[in-house]
Amino acid sequence: MTAFPPPLRTPRKDPIRTVNTPATTDSGLWIRRFQPRPDSSVRLVCLPHAGGSASFYLPVARAMPYFADVLCVQYPGRQDRRAEPLVDSVEELADQVFTALLPWADRPLAFFGHSMGASVAYEVARRFEREKGIVAAALFASGRRAPSAHRHETVHLRDDDGLIEEMKALSGTDSRLLGDEEVLRMVLPAIRADYRAAETYAPEPGERLRCPVTAMVGTEDPKVTLAEAAAWAEHTEGPFDLKVFSPGHFYLVRDHAEVIGAMADRLRTALAV
Repeated sequence: MTAFPPPLRTPRKDPIRTVNTPATTDSGLWIRRFQPRPDSSVRLVCLPHAGGSASFYLPVARAMPYFADVLCVQYPGRQDRRAEPLVDSVEELADQVFTALLPWADRPLAFFGHSMGASVAYEVARRFEREKGIVAAALFASGRRAPSAHRHETVHLRDDDGLIEEMKALSGTDSRLLGDEEVLRMVLPAIRADYRAAETYAPEPGERLRCPVTAMVGTEDPKVTLAEAAAWAEHTEGPFDLKVFSPGHFYLVRDHAEVIGAMADRLRTALAV
């Protein structure tokens, strides 16, 4: 899958206070921690797009400043989890991610999700507020319309050729993968299940979040308009920002430095670090 390009290394500043770290550096199969920062003051949870995997966020883990410990979520049905049953519901994914993250809630949590991952991140943040009274340090919703901005989409009902055409149009999959029929057939079921989850997602009404929300979007994104991204403001009682980047659904690959910088700035403000 397409990934962020290799980032510039961020120098570590003066250490901050040490807090206890969970006994394990991995919560089963769900959480990948590529660049552990045991002295961090916040955990940034990154949730992949449809067809994406935890490794998409490896460069983010390396580039985020010293105060952020990046936890990358690995969904079932891909890479080392490819033999596991697929999950085709945003709500079910959120339930399982929420459970996997409980051991990591010893310090503030922030969430970044791209495309389908933004919907999952939103639902996980809701669960932490509702079930544990834990308000996220920040929610970054990237390349995804707000839950209140519904569209009727049926990409998940297309045949394999139609699904591949959609992937090419969004440029979210490495061209080498699209040219390898054997590998492509292995990942198409997971991609289809993710599209089904994203396109059938119907959020239940409820209390608005209390955390800061930053919507991130590329211009000319066929999956979300600027107005649909701005509608995320309706889903929080906290501060709201809209960040606009270069054209396309996967703007974050091209604008990786700006995206990471925007996240770091928001977290600094939220945590006063």
